[in-house]
Amino acid sequence: MTIQWFPGHMTRARREIQEKLKLIDVVIELLDARIPVGSRNPMIDEILSGKPRLVVLNKNDLADPKVTAEWIEFFSETKGLDALPIDAATGQGVKEIIPRVKLLNSAKMEAQIRKGIKPRAIRALIVGIPNVGKSTLINHMAGRKIAATGDKPGVTKGQQWIKVGTEMELLDTPGILWPKFEDQAVGYQLAAIGSINEQILYLDEVAFHLIRYLAAYYPNALEDRFGVEELPTLEELEDNTVVVDVMEAIGRKRGALVSGGRVDLDKTSSLILREFRSGKLGRISLEAPKL
Repeated sequence: MTIQWFPGHMTRARREIQEKLKLIDVVIELLDARIPVGSRNPMIDEILSGKPRLVVLNKNDLADPKVTAEWIEFFSETKGLDALPIDAATGQGVKEIIPRVKLLNSAKMEAQIRKGIKPRAIRALIVGIPNVGKSTLINHMAGRKIAATGDKPGVTKGQQWIKVGTEMELLDTPGILWPKFEDQAVGYQLAAIGSINEQILYLDEVAFHLIRYLAAYYPNALEDRFGVEELPTLEELEDNTVVVDVMEAIGRKRGALVSGGRVDLDKTSSLILREFRSGKLGRISLEAPKL
């Protein structure tokens, strides 16, 4: 299966972002802490034209804390970007965003003061791929429900300015994916975290790739949550039938059966992905930086 999803409103959003950049002081780039590079639009550097940027790693509560620490170092050392882990749903780390944005904009504000200009509220653009948590973050920062939220990607369809106290104005944008995934592994990662519309996916293939990854890097998640015993070795996992055997073992443990006692792979795939996304498998990162 080749995973691609680039609805028309995303093309329009890219054009509108570029048109609004002259009004923007700082960009808040929201990524998923479980796949920071995979959830980072590779066109974003070109689109943002060198604007000061804060990288925010959302859903930190679902990611492997050791790997997240490595990502923070990666962005600092290799990209020269400040990275902040948060959980927008609970508000953990969110209060740190405004001080860091003010620091990024401090040179511009100091220049205005020297000219006798009273600095206005910082104008920040918030960008990220679908379902990364932009609307949840905005609502938490604003202290009220302004932006629409939902589990399905593509909820936000247009731009809107949102006041955050007296210090900041946020420009919300629809999530932007890129037209083509050069690495299909990235497509499967994005599908696993729920950033691609499930109506265009074969969930069993997404779960298949997730199971192979978990068996290789987080075997305890499968053993503890699903009671899978005697997991295959890394070499054995190269055989697709072995991965299917693991999925069927999970299906039997959870009673995901059809007539004749056969495992319902669609139902099994759905429950695997649901429990991964909700954090019931533990704190898991799907990629680590190459430091």
